[in-house]
Formats: sequence, structure tokens, C-alpha cells
Amino acid sequence: MFAVLKTGGKQYRVQAGDTLRVEKLAADAGETVQFNEILMVGATVGAPLVEGAAVQAEVIDQIKADKVITYVKRRRKHSSQRTRGHRQQLTLLRITEVLETGGDKSGVKAAIGARTAGASYVAEAEPAPAKKAAKPAAKKAEAAAEDAPKSAGTRPANLLSEAREGGADDLKQISGVGPKLEGLLHENGVFHFDQIAEWKKAEIEYMDDQLAFHGRIERDDWIKQAKELAKGKKD
Repeated sequence: MFAVLKTGGKQYRVQAGDTLRVEKLAADAGETVQFNEILMVGATVGAPLVEGAAVQAEVIDQIKADKVITYVKRRRKHSSQRTRGHRQQLTLLRITEVLETGGDKSGVKAAIGARTAGASYVAEAEPAPAKKAAKPAAKKAEAAAEDAPKSAGTRPANLLSEAREGGADDLKQISGVGPKLEGLLHENGVFHFDQIAEWKKAEIEYMDDQLAFHGRIERDDWIKQAKELAKGKKD
């Protein structure tokens, strides 16, 4: 029976007795490893993997592929050139058994790529000692609250839950206030020119923080504009 397995980003068609070279595995010569990513076994095609199927193999040796030479020459860069060689690290295997079912209960060590072995071993490591245990949830929440940035300034006392009778003023008449910023002002209880006109330094700092447009209120002189617009509305 043959199977198609996946390892190292490649697919291999194998059957018992085949000798195979794959991307380096975290295993020593003589060890038996098991491939669990099986795409096909005989006439059974996975979706994408065949559940319970596996391929077991014996590690013969850790080897290197033939050397590959690369030559790079850069034009118009003072005739820069470079020659580099590379030999890919591989693992030589002998396929010992193809399991159509029961692979998940075999107990054989899973074939793990050498590059990802570190992460796998960390996941299997023992839990940290009790003295290094994480803080209780209540203490975590308390610490997070202490570390959280505090809102600057003082909340204006003239904020409203809704516009007064007659409807909200057109805050977009203030230079620097567009539809989005007007919406944020409404969400924060600001609907009228006279509300903005009454803000003091600490209240401006608070609203700057709420609107996430630091310095905009003073830079565009909202207070002066609001006073003039509120006065014009009364007249």
C-alpha cells in the first residue's frame, strides 16, 4: 500500500521499504519517527488529511545535499560580485510501515522538522514552579488599572445627554470640526456652541483626551469661535 505524506513543505509518495530524503528532522540515527500529515492512503483521499493514517520510518542518517553554487554580479556597482555555496541539511529515512488507521494511537514519536523542534519542545515542557505562577485574576486587573493612563483634565459640568429643545447647533461651523468630529462631540455630550464657549483650561484638556485630537481645540481657538457663534445665534 502506498501513501502520500507531507513534510518540510513538500509531498512524497511512499510505500514500505522505500528510502527517502526529506528536510532535516529533529531525530537521531536509529530512531523511528511517524509522519501524521497524510494526504492519501491507497484509494482514500484526505480532506485535506486522512484521519488516523500515518507513515512510520527509521532514521538512517543525517546528511547534506550536493553543494549548490550561486554567483551574483551587480552591474554598475563597481563590478561587485559574489560567489556563495550552500548544502541543504537532510534526513535519510527508510519507510517501515504505512498505517491506514490507528496512527493516532501508535505512540511513536512524531516527525518534527529541525527548524520547528524548539517550539515543539517548549510546548511539551513542564509547567513553571508554583513560586513563578501568574498573579490571580483580581491582582492582574488591579495592576492593569494602576498602569492604565489616567484621563487628563476635568470633565466639563455642562455636558448633556441630548440636545436642548430646538435641536443641536451646527458644530461644523467651527473651523476644524468636520462631520466625524461633530459626531464625537455629540457622543461626549456636546451639542451647542455655548457649551464649548464655557470650557476652561482643565476642561479643554479633558475634551482633547476624549476626542483624541490633542491640541486641536486651542490650536483652532474653538472657545473664541464658539463664543462668537453663540452670540450670533442669540442676536
